[in-house]
Amino acid sequence: MSQTKILFVCLGNICRSPAAEGYFNYLIKQENIKDKFIVDSAGTSAYHEGSPADGRMMSAAGERGYKLESISRGFNSKSDFSSFDLIITMDDDNHADVISVSPSDEAEKKIHQMVDFCTKHDVSEVPDPYYRGVDGFELTLDIVEDACEGLLEKLLNGELNA
Repeated sequence: MSQTKILFVCLGNICRSPAAEGYFNYLIKQENIKDKFIVDSAGTSAYHEGSPADGRMMSAAGERGYKLESISRGFNSKSDFSSFDLIITMDDDNHADVISVSPSDEAEKKIHQMVDFCTKHDVSEVPDPYYRGVDGFELTLDIVEDACEGLLEKLLNGELNA
């Protein structure tokens, strides 16, 4: 059976992309379809490589019933483009950074903006909560959860080629 491989990408890989990875894994576990997906996350910078998700993000996600278990790593243009079917970026800067290292037009087709999958939030980016208070983490999770649900729905309905 073929698995869809999804990589979520933000700047440091300690807030937004681990939240997306954690929530998407939570969703597919709830739907009993975890075996159909491989989910990972990475950062366009390697500032926090080897670190767990930000404690504030882990706490906020935990309050909502899911865990963030990823370890930060940098985006690797060689292996990530060849390994993943979908590369989902959190903001315009991450999107531009990933596109700038795309090895081909075909590889570039794998890159999508996270907010394009939102069904409840009309926003242009997933905001980085790092320098914002608790409300910033809650807003980021609201948007990430909305987008993950929309992404999964599109994948299950065959509306997204992966």
